Amino acid sequence: MAVRALLASRLRAASAFAPLHASTPRAALHGSAPRPGARVALVLSGCGVYDGTELHEASAVLVHLSRGGAEVQIFAPDIPQMHVVDHTKGQPSESETRNVLTESARIARGKITDLARLSAANHDAAIFPGGFGAAKNLLCCIAPVLAAKVLRGVEVTVGHEQEEGGRWPYAGTVEAIKALGAKHCVKGVTEAHVDQKNKVVTTPAFMCETELHHIHDGIGAMVKKVLELCQK
Repeated sequence: MAVRALLASRLRAASAFAPLHASTPRAALHGSAPRPGARVALVLSGCGVYDGTELHEASAVLVHLSRGGAEVQIFAPDIPQMHVVDHTKGQPSESETRNVLTESARIARGKITDLARLSAANHDAAIFPGGFGAAKNLLCCIAPVLAAKVLRGVEVTVGHEQEEGGRWPYAGTVEAIKALGAKHCVKGVTEAHVDQKNKVVTTPAFMCETELHHIHDGIGAMVKKVLELCQK
């Protein structure tokens, strides 16, 4: 459930994320007045940690992008969810079906575009919040593993490499990252790692069991690094 960002040059290279079609007009989130700043695509995978995007992560990304003066456009694939999970029980709801784009629109307050229309030429960076929807509805892997699967030798972080008494319950993800030929870099929950060569930025986020404000701070560190790279 970590958060990952790709800068534009790598967004174009990693076209497996979505078909890259002709440019489309960019619409700023919530209809805010036009302002100069990095053009960032936020890619969602539903609404809810167990079957879609982790809401707190997505919200924190949007807050920090807004504070950084970025122009944001939100995307999600127009496909059925793999399944629907009852979040009160943590179990699949066999009788329900939902659409990833429709569910993601809840987070975007309705201002969302089909991922098939994402054009790398229109954006300086793309950010992928965590949540199991990244594994279930995008490319069958959580956000940092998504980078490892597409970019050979990329450097990413999901935090620490040992569970440490339950503080890092998803530490086993590190082995999946290494198996794909990527390098894992140990970072704290309030930190972000920058792969300067591949222009990929990651932060652990909810890979760590900790207070919410630490998650928020780590995502802020990631967004700050992304916006800095967009200026280079």
